[in-house]
Amino acid sequence: MRLLGAVLAGGRSRRFGSDKALALMADGRMLIDHAVAAIAPHVETVVVCGRTVEGMTSLSDRPGPDMGPLGGLNAALHHARDEGYDAVLTTGCDMPVYPAALVEALAGEGAAVLKGQQLAGFWPAGLADELDAHLAEENSRSIYGWLERIGARIVERADIVLPNINRPQDLAGLPKS
Repeated sequence: MRLLGAVLAGGRSRRFGSDKALALMADGRMLIDHAVAAIAPHVETVVVCGRTVEGMTSLSDRPGPDMGPLGGLNAALHHARDEGYDAVLTTGCDMPVYPAALVEALAGEGAAVLKGQQLAGFWPAGLADELDAHLAEENSRSIYGWLERIGARIVERADIVLPNINRPQDLAGLPKS
């Protein structure tokens, strides 16, 4: 199976107070760099959605900005379909780890997300047109509404715990890599 990795990085970082993707971790590398490095071993190629990152394939949110994570996911799904990938594995720019057990739990039939971390997901590329339709309709553009619409699996695994980084102080507790 050909997997495209997508780092969703178009958020506004309201709770963080500054651009979360560019926040430095204890090792001096940006949070987005950790997210790219974490997902890369599990996919053929990694793209960044919602912002331009020098040296990487960067995709603008689709159909336009301010669509939340679904705009980035939509861009990734269309890119994956157009380039012959079977599915997209997603992560947020604030997820510095992506364990192999998570990939194994998500990959399979249909879309799936990790409970409590809906940006950690597996999305068949064939969902591109369905997400276009969803975003064209009058709705909240909530990822939860999208998950319900497509009947996504919600994976619950107590052994997979991902850091939740919403404030600068949340970075302090993360181990150096």
